Amino acid sequence: MFETMTYENILNDMLNRVETDVDKREGSIIYDALAPCAYHLAQTYFYLDSLVDLVSGDTAVGEYLDKVVADYGLARKVPTHAKRKIETNGAVEIGTRWGKNEITYKITEQLAENIYSATCEQPGEIGNLYSGALDSIDNVSGVTATLTGVISSGENEESDDELRARFYSMVQSTSTSGNVADYKNWALEVSGVGSAKVFPLWNGAGTVKVLVLDSNMEIDETLEGKVFDYIETVRPIGATVTVDSPSAKTISIKANIKLDGTRKYDEILAEFISSYTSYLESIVFKTYVVSYAKIGSLLLTTSGVADYSDLLINEDTSNIIIGDYEIPVTGSVTLMEVE
Repeated sequence: MFETMTYENILNDMLNRVETDVDKREGSIIYDALAPCAYHLAQTYFYLDSLVDLVSGDTAVGEYLDKVVADYGLARKVPTHAKRKIETNGAVEIGTRWGKNEITYKITEQLAENIYSATCEQPGEIGNLYSGALDSIDNVSGVTATLTGVISSGENEESDDELRARFYSMVQSTSTSGNVADYKNWALEVSGVGSAKVFPLWNGAGTVKVLVLDSNMEIDETLEGKVFDYIETVRPIGATVTVDSPSAKTISIKANIKLDGTRKYDEILAEFISSYTSYLESIVFKTYVVSYAKIGSLLLTTSGVADYSDLLINEDTSNIIIGDYEIPVTGSVTLMEVE
């Protein structure tokens, strides 16, 4: 908007307004008097230009995006703490702390003999990642502890892109006291939910089914109860709501590939798996067909692949249909190098 309001343009405009019989060369009195003013005016226009971006949902970031969406009743999802199982070879007290590599867990509940629930003291997905032996922080002697299963996943703070997408989903859909858009938005408001699909009248009049995925577009059954409990607080009276996770339909790939000699096989395989996985994630809850032609296109556009042949998707040479209650997930990928 203010692209032309640069330091040079502002200074030149100021100097042009000075009488011609005055020395306006660099280093002159009038030049030195006007230059600092032009500099600060240019800086002000720069801030004004940035301000326009910071008050628009399209371009706002950080705390400014929080302020934009707050006008529509939305708030950024805060990070959550992972809850994990800890198994020990002896009894430990509630409240004892264990850790590994600067990640710490605090025992909060006994689940069974020598099996405990512990909360990660660092918020976010970092609490989900490690499994294995733990060190005692409270100097518990004679007892060893192992971090095992995930009870409930920790989630990172909602990113700008995720919050913006949820904002668009809300403002671009029509909300009418319990329609499909409402149930989808309610599910997306729950921390950890990255996508949702709503099936009205799925089991007769007054019934609604909601399928949910986590922020990584993966199945997380611990979200089902959280979403159900939240929807129960906001839904219209009379609706019977079921919250579930979709079933995973594994999509496996086999093909022969001819390399062009520019890259190593392992690099090619890794790039293809990444692009193939991204494609599957992109069609979740949107397109219920895995395209045979698309997979072939991904192979051809993988750097280092000259050509391919004998492509099979789930041992077939046709599109794969995904059921209404299913999502496609990455299966085995076998790429055989041929001459």
